[in-house]
Amino acid sequence: MPENGMPGPVCDLSNVREAVCIHTHKIFDSCRDKDCVEDLRFYPTASAQEVLSACQMVRGGTAELLYVYTDVEPVTFNRGFYSIDMRFFYRVTLQVGTGTPRCTEAEGLCVFDKRVILFGSEGSAKIFSSDTVLDDLDIPGCRRSNLPTAVVEAVDPIVLDARAEDRCKPCRCDCGLTEIPAFIAQSFDQPLLFDDNGGRRYYVTLGQFSLVRLERDTQLLIPVYDYCIPQTECSGGDQEDPCGLFRSVAFPVNEFFPPNTVEMPKDYASTRSYCACH
Repeated sequence: MPENGMPGPVCDLSNVREAVCIHTHKIFDSCRDKDCVEDLRFYPTASAQEVLSACQMVRGGTAELLYVYTDVEPVTFNRGFYSIDMRFFYRVTLQVGTGTPRCTEAEGLCVFDKRVILFGSEGSAKIFSSDTVLDDLDIPGCRRSNLPTAVVEAVDPIVLDARAEDRCKPCRCDCGLTEIPAFIAQSFDQPLLFDDNGGRRYYVTLGQFSLVRLERDTQLLIPVYDYCIPQTECSGGDQEDPCGLFRSVAFPVNEFFPPNTVEMPKDYASTRSYCACH
C-alpha cells in the first residue's frame, strides 16, 4: 500500500496506481448573496393575531428558515444558462409590547422570492435510473429533461426591523399569499391568517446569507493511490462500565462560566430596531 494513503495535498505523483472514472456532481457555476430583504409581509397565526390586536409596540425578534423551494428553467437565447427561482419560507417570532412589563411573542410566516441566473452547461441525454424502494420492487425512475440541479445553502436570517402599517394609509400593491405547501402550514401550532380583515398589516426586514450553485451528474477521471481505509478504530465505550465512559467526557467548563468577551463576526452582527405601532 502506498505511503500517501490519506486524503490531503499531493506533492509526489509517483505512487499513483491507476486512473479511475468516478460518477459525481460537478459544480458548473455558483454565487453567494447577502440580501437585505425589506418589508416582507408577516402572516400571523390565529393566537398571534390576538396578541397583535392589543399591541402598543412591535420589535424584531428571531427568524427560522423552514424551507427553500427551487425551480430551474433554461434562459431563452442564452445557451447553457439557467434561471433559478427560489422561494424562502420563514417562521418569524416578533416581540410585541401590550402594556405589560414583559413582551409577548407573536409567531407567523414570511415568504421571500429570489431569482439568480447561472451557467449550467448543456445536456440533451435522457437519464434513466433504478431507485430502490423499501418493501417494494425496484422501479425505474425517469427524468424527462437533463437539467442541472440547483443547490441552495442558507442560514437562519437576522431580523433587522419590524413595523406595522394601517390599511387606511395608501400602500404598495401587496398581493397576499393564497396557498402554501401543507408541510409549511404544519410547522405552526396554530392556523395562519392571510386576510387582515381591513386591520393593520405587519412587515419584517430580514438579512439573509445564501450560496447557490448548479450541479450536473458527470464522470471524472481522477488519479487513485489505493482504497481509502480508515486509520482509527471505532470506540463505543465500555458498555459494562458507564461511569468509565462518563469519566472520559471532558468537563463542559464553558457551560458554567460565561465568556469575558464575545467576538462577533464583522459582517454578521445582529441589529434590532424598534418601531411603535400606530
